Amino acid sequence: MDITFKKKMENLQREVTLKSADLKESVEDFKVEIEECAVSDKFINISPQCVRCNLCVQECPVDAITDADAVKQAKILENCVKCEICAQTCPVGCINVVETMADVNENVQYRLNDIKVPHRLLRMNNISVDSKKCNSCGTCAKFCPTQAITVENEEIAHINKELCIGCGACANVCDPEAITLERVLGPIIETKELLIDQEACVECFVCEENCPTGAIKLENGDVILDKDKCILCEVCSTKCPVSALKLERLAHES
Repeated sequence: MDITFKKKMENLQREVTLKSADLKESVEDFKVEIEECAVSDKFINISPQCVRCNLCVQECPVDAITDADAVKQAKILENCVKCEICAQTCPVGCINVVETMADVNENVQYRLNDIKVPHRLLRMNNISVDSKKCNSCGTCAKFCPTQAITVENEEIAHINKELCIGCGACANVCDPEAITLERVLGPIIETKELLIDQEACVECFVCEENCPTGAIKLENGDVILDKDKCILCEVCSTKCPVSALKLERLAHES
């Protein structure tokens, strides 16, 4: 998806003026001057196709996603650091990573661009239903993304293992906890690289103080990165006041 919106500069100026009206006793002489600029950002959202598997919740390294259940889907919280691990993990691709750009000059132009995120390996090893616990409610079948589960004539749930992808939605929404799942979840795929300019660093410790996983340390004037802890989020690179840290998307993944 690549979408572009355009707006005339005078329309933007009018909107800013109206929103600023409550700050002035009179807006008759109030003029808005908007300088040329370019702003970019990125946001992550979960679409209504969420199957309630909670894999994203389990894999989020900063606990920025609320639990999903049979009533409500998972939700991204404000403490999200945009590492994209959730998008890589979602078995049905319902987590979207969108890059936003705004250019302000003679006119205003907004662009939305879907970032293609690769998916980690997910495989079902074994899945079973406890006949003593299953109450034949059918909730598991409702959320199965591959229609691998059937519940007929109030019998226990039957799972077609050839169709099951091991997402775990059924086990998560099952109230009596009648479903047991064993699966394999592959490693996180590296799609970005953190570049460090040691000469530009001013040793302000902002990166170390804000890193959500403790992956960055300053030692003897150098920035030391623990790649095993680093989740390639956007915290250190966006907070560094001298741009000594830069997060770049690998060319073959862009």
